[in-house]
Amino acid sequence: MSTLIQQLGKQAKEASRVLAKLTTQQKNEILVQAANALLDHSDEILKANAQDLERAKQNDMPKPLQDRLMLSQARIEAIAKGMQEVAELEDPVGQFVHMEKRPNGLYMMQKRVPFGVIAVIYEARPNVTADVFALCFKSGNATILKGGKDAACSNLAIVTVLQQALRQAGITEHAVQLLEDNSRETSRELMRCHDYVDVLIPRGGAGLIRSVIETATVPVIETGTGNCHVFVDDSADLDMAVSIIVNGKTQRVGVCNAVESLLVTPKNAKVLLERLDQEFSKYPVTIHAQKELLDYVQQNPKFEATTEDWKTEYLDYEISIKVVKDIDEAIEHINCYNTGHSECIVTQDFKHAEQFLDEVDAAAVYVNASTRFTDGHEFGLGAEIGISTQKLHARGPMGLQALTTTKFVIYGNGQVRP
Repeated sequence: MSTLIQQLGKQAKEASRVLAKLTTQQKNEILVQAANALLDHSDEILKANAQDLERAKQNDMPKPLQDRLMLSQARIEAIAKGMQEVAELEDPVGQFVHMEKRPNGLYMMQKRVPFGVIAVIYEARPNVTADVFALCFKSGNATILKGGKDAACSNLAIVTVLQQALRQAGITEHAVQLLEDNSRETSRELMRCHDYVDVLIPRGGAGLIRSVIETATVPVIETGTGNCHVFVDDSADLDMAVSIIVNGKTQRVGVCNAVESLLVTPKNAKVLLERLDQEFSKYPVTIHAQKELLDYVQQNPKFEATTEDWKTEYLDYEISIKVVKDIDEAIEHINCYNTGHSECIVTQDFKHAEQFLDEVDAAAVYVNASTRFTDGHEFGLGAEIGISTQKLHARGPMGLQALTTTKFVIYGNGQVRP
């Protein structure tokens, strides 16, 4: 292992022991100071972000990804507000989740404690830098950040401000560290830094997540891609359906909770597609649909869908559309092709709603609401460190509680095991 990774890991482990001793009040006060520091240094952060954006344009980065990369004064204010909201959230550290007195007189309790050191590897979203710091710090964890090279200047500027705020508060700056070396070998070493890293969380596209899962030897919490579906049932209110689909597809396309696939029954297919064709033309949205549906599309780019489309997370103004005969076929299709993220049914049939909620395998399942709500802020968790699509430990938007583990605390009075 390289000297750099060993140094970062050792510093993070030492910092985690300091953070574990902080009171909730201390953590909250420091978070507010750090949020204010971001606002005070917003000009420097925006200048750094402008460098990243200029490089992205020169490299022909897709516009949806440029949007994820871009910071503005309003976005920095939103980041700072998110950190302040985390400070206001209940601190999970020290909470008891189970208490009992055993027959032998032992008092056995299980309480929440920090993981220790959390490493996060992520792509071109500089807001993640501050979000991860806030959540890890509040939950008592030190963090090592490995951001994408596309956001290198922005990430460095944000971490520099955060570390300065920590020093001014009398706390080690190693509570948050940025791995600036973008080489693949260094990234692999971080993924294998078992002596120092307790949990590794990847945030990004399918390629990044697959690479981390295949390479890492430290425990990984998989945050997933989002091939999210909307199923429009026979009984659906079509005005509601159009509103939900358009919001899910176009409100922000480069995010994991955007709608990528639409399933519709034969009863509603013609009317729904004609209405969506009109609404989508305002953007416009490219439609990948079965051959028999293409006649209903007049104003938007269109292609005959293939099996590959059912699997695709477009992260762009594109959507796949398929006719399914009933709710059973819809559920079967979703469970075959979804990524375990967010799924929606639009229906007025209570039994169908309950069946969809019970049988669809995903972290978040909606009845008559946009999948765009799958988000830490919207779920009342404050900033999120990611949306877990796995089933161990945490699932869905991961807030403070998901960044803790538990340990057993036992009080005795001289008991020995017979």
